[in-house]
Amino acid sequence: MPSWIDPLWASLIIGAFLVGSIPFSFLIGLAKGVDIRTVGSKNTGATNLGRALGGRYFALGFTLDMLKGLAPTLTAGILKGTLGTFEMPTADAWGWLAVLAAAVLGHMFSPWIGFRGGKGVATGLGALLGVFPALALPGLGAFVVFMGVFLLWKYVSSASIVAACSLPIWVWLAFGQARRLAQTRAMGDLRPETVEAAEALRAQAAAPIDPIPFTAVAVVLAALVVWRHRANIQRLMAGTEHRVGAQPPATGG
Repeated sequence: MPSWIDPLWASLIIGAFLVGSIPFSFLIGLAKGVDIRTVGSKNTGATNLGRALGGRYFALGFTLDMLKGLAPTLTAGILKGTLGTFEMPTADAWGWLAVLAAAVLGHMFSPWIGFRGGKGVATGLGALLGVFPALALPGLGAFVVFMGVFLLWKYVSSASIVAACSLPIWVWLAFGQARRLAQTRAMGDLRPETVEAAEALRAQAAAPIDPIPFTAVAVVLAALVVWRHRANIQRLMAGTEHRVGAQPPATGG
């Protein structure tokens, strides 16, 4: 049986979906007497919560959504021994990434509120940070992109879309750097006598670092975020998207 479908991986994936499906922003809204499914964009994520109740509630919803992505992937990394390294069996990489995907999908399609949910940005960021360092470093890079675009244009949606689309690039860059560091370390530890031996050592050092699973999941995650923002894209093109700090348009955001 492949390691990524062993009972522990299966439990971690199911648990990640259930944790990710907790609709924190929706519950916070209900606690304050507001059903955020009926206001603004009718989305159940932190951004719509903030529009309904204010910035501090956005911060609370965003933090809780991020933590419900972070907790499952961090727990999986600790229990499966994949935390803290780029070098792991490909099957374990896929298992860890399945935990990440389950948390994000749970947030996007929560069974507790009719398989509705948020757009996955906060939960996705938390889940990325838990896959340390393979996706935590790219996640931080994407967050820098998010902040840059947001500060420039004040649109949460456009910042989320651009940041998500940058994620596969950050992943590829991170794994490229990790591969080079592994090669340098191997060449420093062992001094080959021939060019052929040097090439063999270089290939051996790079072999455990497989970027394909992580890059593939980054592409899928970016596509999901863009798809969940399709209505925002239409409003951006029409000039009716809500800009932070401005009065919300009549169509919501």
